[in-house]
Order: sequence, then structure tokens, then C-alpha cells
Amino acid sequence: MRNVYSSMQNHIKGPVMKTTLAALLLCCSSLSFAQQQDISITVYTNNLALVKDLRALELPKGKSEVRVTDVASSIDPTSVHFKSLSNAGDIDLLEQNYEYDLVSSEKLLQKYIDQEITVYTKQDGPFQGKLLSASQDTIMLQMKAENIKIITFDPIINIDFPALPGGLITKPTLVWLVDNKKAGIHKTEVSYLTANINWHAEYVAVSKKSDGMLELNSWVSIDNQSGVGYENARLKLIAGEVHLASAPSDRPQAKGYAMMAEEAAPPQFEEKQFFEYHLYTLQRRATVKNNQIKQIALFPPAEIKVDKIYFYNGALYGDDVRVTLEFNNSRDSGLGIPLPKGKVRVYKEDEADNSLEFVGEDLIDHTPQDEKVRIFVGNAFDIKGERIQKEMNQLSDRMREETWQITLRNHKQEDVTVVVEENLWGDWKIRKESHPHKKKDATTIEFEIPVPADGEAVVEYTVLLRW
Repeated sequence: MRNVYSSMQNHIKGPVMKTTLAALLLCCSSLSFAQQQDISITVYTNNLALVKDLRALELPKGKSEVRVTDVASSIDPTSVHFKSLSNAGDIDLLEQNYEYDLVSSEKLLQKYIDQEITVYTKQDGPFQGKLLSASQDTIMLQMKAENIKIITFDPIINIDFPALPGGLITKPTLVWLVDNKKAGIHKTEVSYLTANINWHAEYVAVSKKSDGMLELNSWVSIDNQSGVGYENARLKLIAGEVHLASAPSDRPQAKGYAMMAEEAAPPQFEEKQFFEYHLYTLQRRATVKNNQIKQIALFPPAEIKVDKIYFYNGALYGDDVRVTLEFNNSRDSGLGIPLPKGKVRVYKEDEADNSLEFVGEDLIDHTPQDEKVRIFVGNAFDIKGERIQKEMNQLSDRMREETWQITLRNHKQEDVTVVVEENLWGDWKIRKESHPHKKKDATTIEFEIPVPADGEAVVEYTVLLRW
């Protein structure tokens, strides 16, 4: 039988036989492959997943080889674990290998060095001879007349190989050498860690009722570039910072992945505390394809009481007044569930046509229940601040008195309140102030300043600094 291999790195073009190389490799193998029965994946937020793969395997008595295909190409081989769930005491694991040297045009040609092949080109040929070498651009043949023929890839349309060599694989494969005490069917579990699969939370927030309420929708996005898909899998997500002594090696990132979003629905994930993390278990099975971003609703839409806060720190942000939305992640506020870290996109409804307009986004960290969430959405257009030092008196080598003035200008048609933050240092004491301050921490004070519509307000304070 003549085996034809075409399309050599897009240089070789021509007809492809109905019997593919992958099928030929499988047909020529005398080994049996374990059939997958069930699969579950636990995905972490640091580009890592734990895969548990259940397979039924018929083993003879004595030593034999077990081969498992359809495993992630981004696998960490040192994390692989194989065990029998039905007859654990009957199997001794002698050897474990991860084979990832996949067949390619170059590797196939290298297998035929010093063997006879036939090359077909667009104009001349066919050329039959012993393959002396194969590079990225040319093939060198020793013809039967003892002359040497060099053929570039451009005109090649087909190559005939006399027989299929061994030692080639088309998929990453796990291989075990086992010693079985009793012949029979085993229910086995293969587990391993793989890189290049990640998940994160995404939130869509709609500001309502004069910015006093926030409708919050949540999604989890699972990005699978691990090199294999997970069909009808049990899916769990771990939120938290899991420590890795040595992260799995990075593999090339796949391009052009698809995105699939699942419709928002009643709660699909069951959440619980797990060790020092939070575990989210999908209450149904899901298929996560390779090179796909899959989105699933995390929890139903929730309406939350929210405060819009104008914040000014002239030393850090110049004349900009920052706008934040703040709420307590509590049941009283309308939420009260652990929130995985992720991006929050905020929209505001335009009452003229009831359309939603994007007004800003921010990243939040893992947020437990009853903790505060702050979302910075942008800088206020119509509110500005100005900070100047009015006086500075050096009282001694280690003591100084400073007077600062902060002016807030409000060009909106409504009254606002601005939180003014000032950062102090050393051993400080406020000597004089136009508005009462609140001590936030050892180096920070805050003033809550009402600013009238289309007006301004001035804050002034004097501080004594010792060091």
C-alpha cells in the first residue's frame, strides 16, 4: 500500500488520500487506548486547572502498556497521577511517560532519511531516489543513476512514502507501564494539572435612581487554550490566590479563539468556602472547547444600594475630582455573597431614549461578604479642585508649620459633597481648620465638604509637623 503525505508546511500541495495519516497511525498501533467515560475540571484564577479523567480500561494479566490520548498539550507532566478506582491493589505502576513529539512534515521526512521516496512536481518528474536530507526549503535525493537531485518545495505537489514508520504520534499521549495481577476491566482515573486555562469574573452594573441604586449582573469567563476540549464536563471554579512553588511552563498562546456566552438564568453556581478559598460548582455539565472563551452567569441580577462619592486628593491627582461608586457587600444592601475578582463595567440609562451608555470601568479584588466595594468610574467633568500651600514656617530643625488651602469649584446645577483627602507625615497635629476633619489613619485626614450648585467651597487648615 502506498501512503501519501501532502501539504508539507504549505509548500507541498496536492490531493490528500481519504485515509488520513492519523488513522493510519492508529491502525498500525497494536496498543489499546482507554475510552473516556467522564471528565471534571477545576479551574483556578492563576492560569491553572486540575483535570480528572475517568476511563474504562481492559487490562491483561502481567505487564502491559496503557496509552491515554486527548490530554492537554499544556499539561504539567510532573503532576500526572494514574490510579484504578475499582481494583487498586491489583495494579502496580512501573513507569510513566508523556509523549508530545507530534508528527509534522519535517519529522516525517527525517524518518525517511536514507530510504526511497518519490517526489511529484508541477512540471517535471516523478523523481524517485534515496532521501539524503530535508530542510525547510529543499529536498536532496540520490537518484538511481547516482546523480544528486535538489528539489525546492515550491513546485512539489505530492510525495509518496513506501511504508509508514513507527514512533510517530498525532496527539499528546500519556503512557504507563503497568503490572496487573488479574485480567479484567478497570475503572481508572487520570488526574493532572495543566496551564493555559484561566477564569475571571466580569460584572455589568447599571446605575439607577439618581445613582442611588446599582443593578449588578455577573459572569464568569473561562478561557481555554490548554490544547484540548472538555466535553460535557463537571465544572468547578476556585477563587483565591493559590500558591505555586513553580508555575507550569508557558506555551504559545493560541489565536483567534471563539467566545460563547450562556444566557443569564437563575443561580447556576453553588458557592461555598473551601480551605482558604471559595469554590463555585456549576450545577450542570458544560462543554469547554479548546481555543474558546465561555461565559456563564455567576448569580442572578441584584439591585444594590450604592453611594456616589466625589473624591479629591490634590497632591495625587492635580485638579481632577474622582468619581467612585461604593456599596457594602451585605444582605442589607441587596447582595451579600463572595465576589471573585474581576472587571466591573458601569452603564447609565439615558432617560431620553431608555438606552444604556457606558460611563466607566474598574477592577475589584476578591471581596468577602460584608466588605466594602469601591468602583472608580472616572473624573468629574464639572467639578474641579485646586490645592495651594499658603504658608510654611520652619520653627526649628525638626519642626515645621504649614498652611494649605483647597478650593473646590462646582459647575453642576446641583449641590454636591466632595471628600477631600490630605496625606500628612511625621508626628502631626492640626492647629487650625475651616472644616472639621476625620482621621482616616496615621497619615491621612479627610474633610467632607458641601459645594453649592454653580459655586465653590474653600477648605483651609494649618498643621504642625515634627520629625
